[in-house]
Amino acid sequence: MDELHEHSLDPASRLRTSLGRLELAHPVLNASGTWGAGLEATDFLEGRLPAALVTKTVTLHPKPGNPMPRLVETSGGLLNSIGLMNPGVEVFLEEILPRALEIGPPLVVNLGGDSREEFALLAERLTGKGAAALEVNLSCPNVLGGRLPFATSPRVVEEVIRSVRERAEEPLWAKISPNVTDPVEIARAAAAGGADAIVCSNTLLGMAIDWRAGRPSLPLGVGGYSGPPIKPVALRIVWQTARALDLPVVGAGGISSAEDVLEFLAAGARAVEVGTASLTRPDAMARILEDLERLVVEEDLVLSSMVGSALPGGPGGTR
Repeated sequence: MDELHEHSLDPASRLRTSLGRLELAHPVLNASGTWGAGLEATDFLEGRLPAALVTKTVTLHPKPGNPMPRLVETSGGLLNSIGLMNPGVEVFLEEILPRALEIGPPLVVNLGGDSREEFALLAERLTGKGAAALEVNLSCPNVLGGRLPFATSPRVVEEVIRSVRERAEEPLWAKISPNVTDPVEIARAAAAGGADAIVCSNTLLGMAIDWRAGRPSLPLGVGGYSGPPIKPVALRIVWQTARALDLPVVGAGGISSAEDVLEFLAAGARAVEVGTASLTRPDAMARILEDLERLVVEEDLVLSSMVGSALPGGPGGTR
């Protein structure tokens, strides 16, 4: 985009971004699981809805979730052990999906399985039902004892994504884990399997201990650690992934302000997902978007032109 044209853009045009063939009015999405089933978005956001609405993880069969308590506040963030509680794909298709599609923004359905076969069956049930994309949750740390069986092996990641790709017509977003030695290796495997975008990333494994009782604060011991302290980790993974892959990247982890959004865009993300900030303040996404609208005018920004500006070869990138 030439400089003269950039300066003539109206504020709404300055916010636009894209993820492959999905065009978005702005780069702010909700993170899966932080808006319940996703139907609560209209209650608090005063018309400033997420650019795309990401559902809570849908599984093949109903899941009751993990034992209580499931949330533990820490001095800097939040530990959760929800366990993908949801009513299963059939209830989702019959009761939740039609209502979610009526809200307005494009719908991204997050899906999770306990085996490669379950991922494939879910994709088969969900494809063609109106979702703009499917987000494949490879990285939830709160099931199967935190073992992350679909997040740590490049071979398994590629197989799972390929099995979903063979059954689904929608763009696939692979949500990878920060709890690996080399996230880029995992992202490459997802791309090899047919992923159209990479979501970087999920919660870090963490724990808290009730020393008086002599036991972990969460019944299962470990949980997913989220909030502002994980932002530098997520930002690093976005930057590394965007450097290595020619795929759109979605940033997630510790985002609570418009300035955070701009950092992730500069690191190479085309959009971001806001999670824990919405649990702390239900209107967090609306406030972030309001500040972003102000900043693009005050700083004369065009967000699509900012993407990757801190990557090697960018105007301020590390060389």
